[in-house]
Amino acid sequence: MSGYSYATRETDPVHTVRTIGRLAQMILELRDEYVTRPRPDLLVQIDQRLTDLVGLQEDLRARMAEQQHPTSQ
Repeated sequence: MSGYSYATRETDPVHTVRTIGRLAQMILELRDEYVTRPRPDLLVQIDQRLTDLVGLQEDLRARMAEQQHPTSQ
């Protein structure tokens, strides 16, 4: 896989999916850090990233709906 990627519009589902992937990676890293050294601030960060994922789920659903029923411009 190439290290290069195509530019995407913020409204493109690819943008949302990439952001979900970055957050998922952050959560895994926070998990590893928490397992090694449990700290309350890490739990707060994990909780925030999960909240961010819920918001991205809503964005993704909206993007999917837009693709199924595109509006004319």
